[in-house]
Amino acid sequence: MPARTADAVSRLERAGYAVLGKTNLHEFAYGITSENEHFGDVQNPLDRSRYPGGSSGGSAAAVAAGLCDVALGTDSAGSIRIPAACCGIVGFKPTHGLVPMEGCFPLAPSFDTAGPMARTVSECAAMIRALAPGDGMPPYESLEEIRLGVAWLEDADPGIRARVEAAAALFPDRRQIDFPRQPDEVGAVFMREAADVHRDLFREHADLYGANVSAKLERCFRVSDGDVRRGQEARRTYKDRAREAIKEVDLLLVPTMGTVAPRRSVPEPDLRPSILRFTYPFNTLGWPAAAIPCGPAENGLPASVTLASTWDLDHELLSAGLVLESALAR
Repeated sequence: MPARTADAVSRLERAGYAVLGKTNLHEFAYGITSENEHFGDVQNPLDRSRYPGGSSGGSAAAVAAGLCDVALGTDSAGSIRIPAACCGIVGFKPTHGLVPMEGCFPLAPSFDTAGPMARTVSECAAMIRALAPGDGMPPYESLEEIRLGVAWLEDADPGIRARVEAAAALFPDRRQIDFPRQPDEVGAVFMREAADVHRDLFREHADLYGANVSAKLERCFRVSDGDVRRGQEARRTYKDRAREAIKEVDLLLVPTMGTVAPRRSVPEPDLRPSILRFTYPFNTLGWPAAAIPCGPAENGLPASVTLASTWDLDHELLSAGLVLESALAR
């Protein structure tokens, strides 16, 4: 049992939100399926043969099933946006550091964020106003005001691609941009941070860890100092390249995932590369990103589109999400 309430939860309580319960998730928030050897696997309320996504799968499933109005999730490589996409809800990863992480058990601190999950963008925006009060630029009133960059569609399944293209087509001023992929070397930075968080706890209690997370941490402990240095340099270079790629547009639009919610028959390690390639980069960059449902795709399951922008444009990004959500509903 935690000895204190996390600051983010306290801020929501002060704003009038009530805590209904604690949701299940992937152990230590280190995974994308929300399979949990200790507390059972989270079910996807849309299709029990599919994963709900993770790590904040219980939060997404609770919202999608109508068990609560909104939920709080954490996101270190996609852990809000992946379950939001799998369960057909909205998930928002704020700028790194915008929402306080005090009282939240870390995974990889320079990647970790906390943020809202809800059925609508407006509910996420209301939560952000409670979690991180602040004024941005005047809100967008129409999609015509936004210069949109579109990327990464070529890696999506046909149904996902069609829905994301349709969402992009709602923006009159849009263009394909060559937005860079995250370098593989950055993974060493994440892994060293996770290793540092768990090193002492794992030394004492390795037998209590589930096999899925234990195997990941064993790999993290083997990352060398040289790997970390190369990863840090790759991260700095990636940030420069990303800023350059987006400088002529206001927002970036990409698929949240390249597929609908994956079948449970696919092992989590096999899924990670294809799923995280769409979400992980925005944690590396620290940028805000909003996952918004954009209609049915393969097997009638929901597709999700992500709007992203550079540092500290969270309120502007949510404003654009509100306008896009309204346009998608017409």
